[in-house]
Amino acid sequence: MSRPIPPRAPVDRSDPIDRSGLRARFWEKTAFDKLSNREWEALCDGCGKCCLNKLEDEDTGEVALTRVACRLLDDATCLCSQYPIRKQFVPDCISLTADSIGDHMYWLPQTCAYRLVYEGRPLFPWHPLISGDPETVHQAGVSVRGMTYSEYEIADEDWEEHIIEEPI
Repeated sequence: MSRPIPPRAPVDRSDPIDRSGLRARFWEKTAFDKLSNREWEALCDGCGKCCLNKLEDEDTGEVALTRVACRLLDDATCLCSQYPIRKQFVPDCISLTADSIGDHMYWLPQTCAYRLVYEGRPLFPWHPLISGDPETVHQAGVSVRGMTYSEYEIADEDWEEHIIEEPI
């Protein structure tokens, strides 16, 4: 099933995630549990993959991403449209924290900065903390911009038809 991609408005290069005034390369020098809230939030690359609905194979535990996104994902920005109050709308939305990240590694996308830092690997050059530009994640083709369907559009039993290969 394909759908036409609507024309895009000019890109707003302002970063919706506040990355100003942070310590240089803090993710390489500071343990997760010592990061400030702003530093923790700044690790998000804005790809939107964590907001994709996933399918887990009951036998193997393998997790597959789908193009079916949480109803709160803004497909244009790849960010949650209601982030501060998301749990009011999606009570089972996972709040990734320094304490919980180990429990969620199995489903985090391969390119996720939280996963990379947790595993002791460097951030990709397209990460906004490296590039200085929140658009580079989209330009590199690793975000879900323009490729998702709302979970309201696709019946649960049809999610398998929308599995995507990781990494994208």
